[in-house]
Amino acid sequence: MPLYQLTSSSLVRLSNTSFQDENLRERQDLQRLLKQNISVISPDTLVIAEEFGDFADSNRRIDLLAVDKDANLVVIELKRTGDGGHMELQAIRYASMVANMTWDHAVFAYRRYLEANGTELDAESSLLEFLGWDRPQEDNFGQNVRIILAAGDFSKEITTSVLWLNERDLDITCVRLGLYRSGEQLLLNAEQIIPLPEAEGYQVEVRQKRREERGSRASTKDRSVLTLSIDGEIFKSRFKKSDIGINTVLAVEQAGLMNTESLEFLREDTSCNFRLLKREDEVTDNERKYSRYRVSGEPEIVYEGVGYYVARNWGIGNINGFIDRMSERFPKLSYDIE
Repeated sequence: MPLYQLTSSSLVRLSNTSFQDENLRERQDLQRLLKQNISVISPDTLVIAEEFGDFADSNRRIDLLAVDKDANLVVIELKRTGDGGHMELQAIRYASMVANMTWDHAVFAYRRYLEANGTELDAESSLLEFLGWDRPQEDNFGQNVRIILAAGDFSKEITTSVLWLNERDLDITCVRLGLYRSGEQLLLNAEQIIPLPEAEGYQVEVRQKRREERGSRASTKDRSVLTLSIDGEIFKSRFKKSDIGINTVLAVEQAGLMNTESLEFLREDTSCNFRLLKREDEVTDNERKYSRYRVSGEPEIVYEGVGYYVARNWGIGNINGFIDRMSERFPKLSYDIE
């Protein structure tokens, strides 16, 4: 879209230019400026990490990771090119990799980001203030992952893919970054092209209708919550099925049942798709496929000086079998499902 400079007697069309022609680099210039002014492409958003790469078995890095006012995670990918490359596929991969991020991990990432940028703020207090929360709400944090793509322009392959994905309930925004020159000044125009801002209300209505239609045809999503008790006393109440592994391990430890035999049982019993994983350099090839389900950062449990992570890969078909085997092996533990 052309831009014009208004004078007292005429409209002067500004000259289009590009990030490459102006020798502006992707990370050192574009990313540096946008992270400090993220509202230009994503209003009501707080950047919590830059070049985020706390992933097992991957050297990939998210340009900017943010949180919005609804406590959703926001993956932001930036390209200075005029076609966007394959950034939509890259961003979807990243979104899946951060989908299980916990509140504590987000605070940890934000603390590192603040320290790296010389900002003397308390990470958790600042994040709570941004969200308008009095205290952390783990169950309400990161329930969805949004994607924002910002580039000099987008190919038809990208826009077609994004429109199709948004129809299937993904939340991807495309922002075109137009660069213009006026004498010695460079001007940036950030234009949201998907979804069209003036059509967003209609698109939300259509999306909701399609979601209801699909839900009426097939409703297989398990929304159960669980409560875990030790000798009849509640250890952890109303948690998601994805947390049954870590809560079971912590309960075994709390009940004084953790020993070498118990540890081997937890690690070797694969019938319920459950594993304990050692640190990265000790993960075997057979275990490696589970590593994408474990939480990055510090080990979740340490036994005899070795750190372990717990797999978080659960579906409707394997949770009952897991409960049966754990209850049989550790009779002190009991599970209730709502």
